[in-house]
Amino acid sequence: MNKRNALQWMAKSALAVGAAGLLAACQKEKASFNAIDLTGADYAKDFSMPDQEGKLRTLADFKGKVVVVFFGYTQCPDVCPTTMLELANVKKQLGAKGEQLQVVFVSVDPERDTPEVLKAYMANFDPSFVGLSGSPEQLAAMAKDFKVYYKKVEGSTPGSYTMDHSAGDYIYDPQGRLRLYSRYGTPGEQLAGDIQKLVDGA
Repeated sequence: MNKRNALQWMAKSALAVGAAGLLAACQKEKASFNAIDLTGADYAKDFSMPDQEGKLRTLADFKGKVVVVFFGYTQCPDVCPTTMLELANVKKQLGAKGEQLQVVFVSVDPERDTPEVLKAYMANFDPSFVGLSGSPEQLAAMAKDFKVYYKKVEGSTPGSYTMDHSAGDYIYDPQGRLRLYSRYGTPGEQLAGDIQKLVDGA
């Protein structure tokens, strides 16, 4: 290789290295989450159900916020109140950015969870939390779309039944895209960390 060819080769190599560096700088590093990453999932893309005020709600109502959807019922003895309290605490941990978090509680017990009952229940945790309760048909359709399990378990007396149900949080980014599924029992700090990343644009 003569001197001229060697110089040309070195120049081309330098350009290639520079271009690779620019490309790496432009590519956004994929965020790492504690929850299960569902980015690109083809289910649970939306919902349509009345809230505790009787207003029909869809995911588009909360655009610009990180939305956490949880299925439960107000007479649940443990999992549901624990989850709701944890989400209220996560909102506080986020400080000023907590205003960008929207919790949506979907009742799997429409028979007992009337708008009045839901309104009182949400107020126990955070007045900004939204509770949804529709007809049995609406619930069945939404649960199917979200791949959620629920079943009525009869009690010793009429009306004393309980509800078996899936327990976990479906988490959407501010653009309304399903991104994460957080299992019940995930430490609050981890959940807050994931939500913080989504608020920040991850």
